[in-house]
Amino acid sequence: MTIKKLQDTAFANALKHGFHHKGQNIGEMLMLIVSELGEALEADRKNKHCYKTIDIENLSCEQFNLIVKDTFEDELADSVIRIADLCGYLNIDLESHIKAKMRYNESRPHKHGKEY
Repeated sequence: MTIKKLQDTAFANALKHGFHHKGQNIGEMLMLIVSELGEALEADRKNKHCYKTIDIENLSCEQFNLIVKDTFEDELADSVIRIADLCGYLNIDLESHIKAKMRYNESRPHKHGKEY
């Protein structure tokens, strides 16, 4: 799946489930992304990981709930989905921005000239 397809799919699914309205609060959308990252941190602290070597993409909803839901990996996925949704809402070409930023980052010095 391309990033553009992910973005379009995440945005369409959010619309379908009533998550967008006119004049959406961008700050709220950003904080929901942050909250997913916080949930990822808590999952990692509790050692809740999905290390199963299974076909995750083809799990039933019941299997997903048992094996994947609320794991570190699941929360990271939620974060990316929320970012893709936000970019879809704002009509940002995230894929182009990622490619441009990665190209720029290639030119930067070791640790970007910082200690850490």
